[in-house]
Formats: sequence, structure tokens, C-alpha cells
Amino acid sequence: MGVDRERRLLDTIIELVGGATGPRDLAGRLQLLVDESAALFDVQAAGLMLFGSDDRLHIAASVGHHSGLLELLQLEVGDGPCLEAARTGTVVSIPDVLAAESRWPHFSRAAADAGYRAVHSIPLRLRATVIGSLNLFGESTGAFNEDDLVAARALADIAAISVVQQRTIDDAVTTQAQLQAALESRTVIEQAKGWLANRNGVDPAIAFSLLRDHARRNRLPVTEVALAVLAGRTVLGQPTEPTEPTDPPDPPDPPDPPGPPGPRTRRRG
Repeated sequence: MGVDRERRLLDTIIELVGGATGPRDLAGRLQLLVDESAALFDVQAAGLMLFGSDDRLHIAASVGHHSGLLELLQLEVGDGPCLEAARTGTVVSIPDVLAAESRWPHFSRAAADAGYRAVHSIPLRLRATVIGSLNLFGESTGAFNEDDLVAARALADIAAISVVQQRTIDDAVTTQAQLQAALESRTVIEQAKGWLANRNGVDPAIAFSLLRDHARRNRLPVTEVALAVLAGRTVLGQPTEPTEPTDPPDPPDPPDPPGPPGPRTRRRG
């Protein structure tokens, strides 16, 4: 590797490492990786595949004629050197794609039709974890020399660190957001529970049962029911009303007094 290429390699490494802690976003760093890889290793196209959260490979960046289409073809048929490097964590170098037609017939023919004769795939790995592959497409046949391989693996490893770091940050932000949402949800539920307990004159546990049972019957989140209760859109239970004293019953009316005696009847003997 000449002096100019070594300087460009170092500049690329500095940019990738600095971008991992600076303002450059992950997509920008990945595009920088494929752009500089194509220039540094004297290939006409480069692409990058990464495993997503669904454990499937996806195209993350590409540069050059048909490089993205060749990667997409491998994803569609489920086979190819780029996929093998990502799945096995080993470098897959194809000095002549036509010689590999028996192994990857669809890919080999498509690559040759697009004008590419050699493919070199380097896994992106962080220790034992493989997260994708860096794929280089050349228009001339030939093996990947040892110096270029070492440099390509260095770039791939740095890119892997950037990707894992960004995913860790994203996971932390997501976890924090989920925790905050859970705390806010619990606050709403506690407010609704306290309001129901006070309104209905019941124990807070019974008030929560009213919320939970209504949510289950209507297949709604408890938080949504609690918000509806606080907003007055949903009424649960019966309010406790003060008992008004009642007057004692009136005594029964006294019996009517007996009337005057009637005339007596004289008996005849």
C-alpha cells in the first residue's frame, strides 16, 4: 500500500472513530465506509449489509454500479458470498465469479452480467458477534492481497464498533422512554384510583378493581380508562351520598269510643 493510500486509510479511520463520538450520524459513517473502501481497495463498487432487529440482513449502504442490486439478489435467493461472510464470520474472497458459478449460480451470472469479475466479503464483527459484511466488487479477476485484507478488516471492525455503539445508545434511549411512560402511566392510575376511592367511599384496592375490571371488559389499557375517569368521560361505581334522617312512624289512631246504649226490649211473659 502506497504512502497516499496509507494516509487516506488513516484519515478514514480517524473519521470513522471520530464520527462515532461526534455529530456525524450512523448512516453517514456507513456511507463513508463504503465510499472510502471502494477508493482504497481499487474496486468499482462496495456495499454493506447489516443484521437488523429481526435477525435478517438488510442493505445499509452502497456505492457503484449495481452493487445494491447484487446484494439484493443474494437476499432474495438466500445465498451468495456476501451472505456467507455475514453468517459465518469469515472472509469470503472470490477471485473469479465465473469459477464460482457451480456454488452460487444466480449471483455469479448476475455479477458477471453487471461487469464484475471478483467479489471480496469481509465480516463486520465485534469479538464473537457478527453484525454484517462489507462487500467489495471488482471488474478485474484477482485475489485480495494480504495488506488490503488487513486494512479492510480494520475498517470493518471499526464500523462494527460504531454500529454496536449506536444501537446501545438507541436501546438506552428507548428504555428510558419506556420507563418514563410507565411512570407517567402509574401516576395517572394512582390519581384515578384515589379519586374513585374518595368519590365512592371505597377502599383504594376496590377502586383499582373498578378500573381494572372495566379495562378488561372493554379490552382497553388501564391507563386509558384512568384518563377517561379523570376527564369525566367514564363513570365507575356509585357515589356515596349522605343518609338523611327519617322521622319515626306516626302512632296508630286510637279506637273509636263506644256509642250510647240503645233502647232495651221488654220481655213478655
